[in-house]
Amino acid sequence: MTRPEELAANLAEVRARVAQACAAAGRAPQDVTTIVVTKTYPASDVATLAGLGVTDVGENRHPEAGDKAAELPSLLADGVAAPRLHFVGGLQTNKAGAVARYADVVQSVDRAKLARSLSRGAEAADRDLVLLVQVDFDLQDPGRSGAAPDDVAALADLVAELPRVHLGGLMTVAPLGVAPRPVFERLRELSEQVRAQHPDARIVSAGMSGDFEDAVAAGATHLRIGRAVLGERPPLR
Repeated sequence: MTRPEELAANLAEVRARVAQACAAAGRAPQDVTTIVVTKTYPASDVATLAGLGVTDVGENRHPEAGDKAAELPSLLADGVAAPRLHFVGGLQTNKAGAVARYADVVQSVDRAKLARSLSRGAEAADRDLVLLVQVDFDLQDPGRSGAAPDDVAALADLVAELPRVHLGGLMTVAPLGVAPRPVFERLRELSEQVRAQHPDARIVSAGMSGDFEDAVAAGATHLRIGRAVLGERPPLR
């Protein structure tokens, strides 16, 4: 099987599973966006996925993400648009300006300093950027990225006031070793509270290859799926 055939088969299976999860939850499949997380894979895979109708991809490391974004246009078939690029990994403040030059969405905003840096970067690049507030429901692990639930409202308010960035909604990663659905339901509830003040902040980003059916059931609007489409990643060196 060629690589394009492998990606097409995997993507078809994921789309079928998302449709089944939506049917079980009484939701329309078109209300759920699948972001294919292409980290560590080449730009050629992104181009293949774009040709298969993938509209959104995710990356989590700079400068890999920027290099791939720069390479992609030369690989796309005629008439195929580049997917929206979601930066989904933890982000150091000193790299925010660079990421703001190529990302369309940054899902990992967890502190005011980072939000302000992304805003300045978007201004300098003369482009607009969508930001999601990343929420951490596992406060026992200080190494995890994400804002505490009690801090989300204030951070959302700040993002909404900054120039050239737009508050898109919320994101979370389920903690290891716990049932994911209650976590995703808490994210949806928190999202509803944020939308009471910011009606356009509709994105609820939750769920990955191992738990995306739970995310659909809990009301996620965006799924971040890598392994189920691209295959097992080699260990990082």
